[in-house]
Amino acid sequence: MADEEWAQRGIDVNTPSVARMYDYYLGGKDNFPADRVAAEEILTAVPEVRIAARENRAFLDRAVSFLARAGIEQFLDIGTGLPTRGNVHEVAQKITPGARVAYVDNDPIVLAHARALLRGMWGETTVVSGDLRHPERILDAPEIHKHLDLTKPVGVLLVAVMHFITEADDPRRIMAALRDAVAPGSYLVLSHGTHDHRQEAAKAGVRVYERATSPLVLRSRQEILELFEGFDLMDPGLVWLPEWRPTDLPLHDEPSRALMVCGVARKP
Repeated sequence: MADEEWAQRGIDVNTPSVARMYDYYLGGKDNFPADRVAAEEILTAVPEVRIAARENRAFLDRAVSFLARAGIEQFLDIGTGLPTRGNVHEVAQKITPGARVAYVDNDPIVLAHARALLRGMWGETTVVSGDLRHPERILDAPEIHKHLDLTKPVGVLLVAVMHFITEADDPRRIMAALRDAVAPGSYLVLSHGTHDHRQEAAKAGVRVYERATSPLVLRSRQEILELFEGFDLMDPGLVWLPEWRPTDLPLHDEPSRALMVCGVARKP
């Protein structure tokens, strides 16, 4: 669909979207000029962002595979972003045919692309409009309850999304709502940008995202670790993206160049 057609449908194509900027970092084509300009500003200040995006997708693949092998048969992916290769349902269903996935996002273009991609696969996948800042609305949505059984273990995926949640949005409240809603034996998969590396470049990135659909909130390792409260971190704990159970060579020889830390944890 052309840019003008999206605009005619009431989609704001002039404000950079965090989902479409991420798509650009990954080499995708589902982005607009405003997204590309903002993304190039980020890449000028922090060239590693492109590496970080690719390492984040690789972490998602490894984490979902781990959960599927651990017996998780249903996944709640919040802030899913634009579809690309290696989507959650594709990874999970290679290991567990019939695994059920609910994708949640608040970007109308993400929702439109995801629904088009998943047409004909509605038995195992669904796409739901929802905003992580209001987790109760997501958890109470009829589509979620129809698709997932929250009385049984579920994999909750918050991959590169919590750093778009401000302190005013109360991230600990959000995490508590998700934790309390899922059954024991459920897992949390989380990756998050940190300002513990290249602080000046991080500040430049934050300034660019102030113009986007969501501000960027980088946190310290300790602050990110606190988001796992009530969950037991799996080995190797909270680490840089390429350090979480690697299966291939990293894209760079310095793990911190991935800019994000990540972890997988289980609700006891």
